[in-house]
Amino acid sequence: MRLLLVEDDLMIGESVLDLLRAEGYAVDWVKDGEMADTALDAETYDLVLLDLGLPRRDGLSVLRRLRVRKDRTPVLIATARDAVAQRVEGLDMGADDYIVKPYELDELLARIRALIRRAAGRAEPVYEHLGVSIDPVTREVTLEGQPIVLSAREWSILELLLARPGMVLSRRQLEEKLYSWKDDLNSNAVEVYIHGLRKKLGPHLIQNVRGVGYMIPRGAG
Repeated sequence: MRLLLVEDDLMIGESVLDLLRAEGYAVDWVKDGEMADTALDAETYDLVLLDLGLPRRDGLSVLRRLRVRKDRTPVLIATARDAVAQRVEGLDMGADDYIVKPYELDELLARIRALIRRAAGRAEPVYEHLGVSIDPVTREVTLEGQPIVLSAREWSILELLLARPGMVLSRRQLEEKLYSWKDDLNSNAVEVYIHGLRKKLGPHLIQNVRGVGYMIPRGAG
């Protein structure tokens, strides 16, 4: 999953960036509203963590422009404890949730997971499909009840595909979800991770749609 962190406080930004990357998210970090607007125009994200008090363009303006473009990317507003009016305005303007600074990092992660689940049309916290189960909280994976050990990138690809059975994701789409701007990308990286998943979970779980990309089928077959 790829997230956009919009935060001008360097101490908060560095802490959150380290936390999110440790959880396996690909994260792009921008420090002002103009850069956020540019990033949201150019890239596709699974969630935006948006501070409101930003230089060059405030967070509410970034949110407003995002929704005017009919962009439905989930937005989690991070705001100060005394900014009740801003929280209300942000929610009315199209934000999906907010978290109050200073926030607990565990709560931040829980809210991010909940919003990503909701955006994918899922209510249940654990994904189960075709004998495979993944828990985004503990990052445990089982196949027919037996634990499976995956690398961080293998986990990320499996989560993307398992959350959307029947949807084909191209190699480029998977790369965009796995890597931030500063990450090094090998040309065959996705193929290597898919090969690893097939070895661990069976050759037929992830199907190759020739010339298009990869998918996990809706049902057996």
